[in-house]
Amino acid sequence: MSNESARNAIAQRKEANNGGGQVVKAKDPWRDLIDKQKTEIGRALTGTALDPERFTRVALTVIKKTPKLMLCDAVSVLGALMTSAQLGLEPGPLGEAYLVPYGKSCQFIVGYQGYIKLAWNSGQIRHIDADVVRENDYFLYEKGAEPKLVHRPARKNRGDAVCYYAVASFKSGGHVAVVLSPEDVNQYRARSASVKSSKESPWDTDYDAMAKKTCLRRLSTFLPKSTGLARALSADESVRSDLGASIDEITSDVIDAELVEEPSGQDEAPATAGAPAEGPWGSAYEDGEGE
Repeated sequence: MSNESARNAIAQRKEANNGGGQVVKAKDPWRDLIDKQKTEIGRALTGTALDPERFTRVALTVIKKTPKLMLCDAVSVLGALMTSAQLGLEPGPLGEAYLVPYGKSCQFIVGYQGYIKLAWNSGQIRHIDADVVRENDYFLYEKGAEPKLVHRPARKNRGDAVCYYAVASFKSGGHVAVVLSPEDVNQYRARSASVKSSKESPWDTDYDAMAKKTCLRRLSTFLPKSTGLARALSADESVRSDLGASIDEITSDVIDAELVEEPSGQDEAPATAGAPAEGPWGSAYEDGEGE
């Protein structure tokens, strides 16, 4: 489907009265538009575990539940769906990917569950996780020759967030971890295009999920290289205006967690052996005594 065809399809509006007082039921332009694109979406999903019928059904539900998306340029919405399909990520409640209104355009955003899924797809990961640590949780984080990360969430009354982390272990042995304080996370949040433009974004509605995603983006530089993960990093926060473009040609204008800059966070220094570590975790952070 060409860009012009997509715009023409979405431009359809409700029919006027048929003259007899009975209102003619309006066509559903978004359903028609996605149905016309279903063949291309099916091709994009080739090689993934996603079912084309389910994908298009979920996509339509996401659009209908976000009225601002229905006001976006049709090509950018279809482009975000195509990017999601090509990455093998399902938009919507699973948290793998989001379609976010950005002015009159639709922005494609990878969710933290999407990064975890793509990391698993490399076949070299034994375990990967991202989470938030709260005031009353037990949290042990050590760097050095024998790094360690242990998180035991409190059963109740966990308190406010004190840090976020992502950790992965490999089938070949060893593991890597990234820990960020809320201050570190907010440095990355400030780089988001939607935040800079004061537009609503997942940072406003799903802050913890976006913080965990930021940790995973940082972690990705230490993970086994894979085409899917590299494509996701490139396409994250992108707006696609050409349905014929290859996903490898898509780049985002602003990356919310670039890996080139290292903020001065607690993940840069190990705990001091034999004494409680001082930092933003307070008593929730232990130095390993009694372990």
